[in-house]
Amino acid sequence: MPLEFLVPIIGDYMAPIMFIGLIVFLLSGYPVAFSLAANGLLFGLLGIGMGLFTTDFMQALTNRIFGIMSNDTLLAIPFFTFMGLILERSGMAEDLLDTIGQLFGPIRGGLAFAVIFVGALLAATTGVVAASVISMGLISLPIMLRYGYDRKLASGVIAASGTLAQIIPPSLVLIIMADQLGRSVGDMYAGALVPGLVLTGLYVGYVACVAFFKPAAAPALPLSARTVTGTKLLVRSLVVLVPPLFLIFLVLGTIFLGIATPTEGGAMGAAGAMLLALSKRKLTFSLTRQAVDSTAKLSAFVLFILVGATVFGLVFRGVNGDLWVEHLLTSLPGGQLGFLIVVNILFFFLAFFLDFFELAFILVPLVGPVADKMGIDLIWFGVLLGVNMQTSFMHPPFGFALFYLRSVAPGKKYIDKITGKTMDPITTKQIYWGAIPFVLIQIIMVALIIAFPDIVSVEKKEAFDDTQAEIVIDADQDAPQAAAGDNAISQFKNSTDEPGEKK
Repeated sequence: MPLEFLVPIIGDYMAPIMFIGLIVFLLSGYPVAFSLAANGLLFGLLGIGMGLFTTDFMQALTNRIFGIMSNDTLLAIPFFTFMGLILERSGMAEDLLDTIGQLFGPIRGGLAFAVIFVGALLAATTGVVAASVISMGLISLPIMLRYGYDRKLASGVIAASGTLAQIIPPSLVLIIMADQLGRSVGDMYAGALVPGLVLTGLYVGYVACVAFFKPAAAPALPLSARTVTGTKLLVRSLVVLVPPLFLIFLVLGTIFLGIATPTEGGAMGAAGAMLLALSKRKLTFSLTRQAVDSTAKLSAFVLFILVGATVFGLVFRGVNGDLWVEHLLTSLPGGQLGFLIVVNILFFFLAFFLDFFELAFILVPLVGPVADKMGIDLIWFGVLLGVNMQTSFMHPPFGFALFYLRSVAPGKKYIDKITGKTMDPITTKQIYWGAIPFVLIQIIMVALIIAFPDIVSVEKKEAFDDTQAEIVIDADQDAPQAAAGDNAISQFKNSTDEPGEKK
């Protein structure tokens, strides 16, 4: 049934109505992937009925979905996920926490420093938040409680250190951001490396301040708990650190040096993780099957959301939604700074309800082209949003890192295996309050990137050197031919001013 009579009424407002419709779908409790696809198809039929576009427009959908399935960049996701799951079960996190905890034990806050340091190492080897938080929650939380750490500080440090896997390469977030912004994953990794290290330093600084001003909240490890000292500790530290450092070089080193693509680096990392587990005699059929099952589930989850986002994005552009978003954001006061502030506030508040996959697939394709037109480097912009979306794991009450920690933190009184004392449980309220200081630190990191953009390493693309190019025009040619030659030179220069990004 033709619906042309609706065009004068809602024709100019189809884009915002479609966006509101998506919010209604999401709040109704439907899975995100199906909410995106259903919203897109519903408004696609409505748009066809209103004559806003023809049925031929929807034929592009099959090509887009096939493009998703043939996207080599997305192959890195299952490789890095599998690598992280194998490492989680290989005992590497336990060895690192035990050894680094002994190394930092004699100083106040030493166990918290060890958790942050190990969290950064796990982030650089696994790239999976759940694996890092659950591993450190199971291993380090009972130890920190045993020796009198403040419960809010202990839970906050573990959750925040686990989320470093979102911004320190080989982060899954950065792979998706690079894909959605049309930029190289390797460049995105290089850009995020320094911000990830700076954020780690801010966590360390916060723990140091707590240990200095509130010594009882982060005590040193007692002498009775220091099992390894002197040269033997140093040797053990080297032995434990060599495998993860080698794995980091195998993955990130080969990518940064240009030896391997991110997908190839992920494949080598997965193979290296299996060899590491094999060397520890932890590589069993059961472990491998669990890792493969979890990898398949996460990969299918990502692809379903991406397919749904593709349906939504196609129809949203069909009703001129991209132009609506562009006009809305470019009309903001303050130019680039105003745009960045509004976009970051939008991402921060939506992170209360959506996880980073949903934010990346729904919002990034809408704001990325606007940022590009405003002259903002998309590598820098992607890293900035990656740091911002890290808060989606830490937001009370829906932060996934908090849920992961809650699942392994003691919920009832228990008997400590070492001391034999009855220990109080960790409450959900304590976990939430412990996360808030680290959310504020993440917001400070966003502000630092905006204030000091050079924190993000962005490769400067050299312009094409055409000084050797020479076009000889016969002097006997007439004026129109000469003008055509000048026009050809102009077109040649324009075509080489902005070399395309290497995917």
